[in-house]
Amino acid sequence: MRAVYEWLYGVILAICLLAVLYFVSLLVRDLPAGDPAFVIVGVLELLLVVQLVLGGVALARTDADVAGVLFVSYLVGVAVAPVIGAFWSLAERSRAGTLVLVLSVVTVAALEVRLDAIWGAAGA
Repeated sequence: MRAVYEWLYGVILAICLLAVLYFVSLLVRDLPAGDPAFVIVGVLELLLVVQLVLGGVALARTDADVAGVLFVSYLVGVAVAPVIGAFWSLAERSRAGTLVLVLSVVTVAALEVRLDAIWGAAGA
């Protein structure tokens, strides 16, 4: 299970990096987020839902001393962040909306690092 988690963690962080680079390029060109931006957010969200399920299964199966409530709250929070950013960006069809997407993806990356620290601190 750990190998799948590490692979998924790496893919999510890579998509976050690519998304931020793409969204910043939109900001520089003063363009609102279009369909390609929301496809990226959708793919990221799909991976985060998979991570939520796998994280819950891993937590149920582990004997390690993981802070379960904290871990699950981070799993849910990281899955909700891009959805909030996408809806906010759709409501604000300007540069500010694109900036919200940048911030939501950066939030996902930061929460991913924290999730890994919570899981790793327990020695799981």
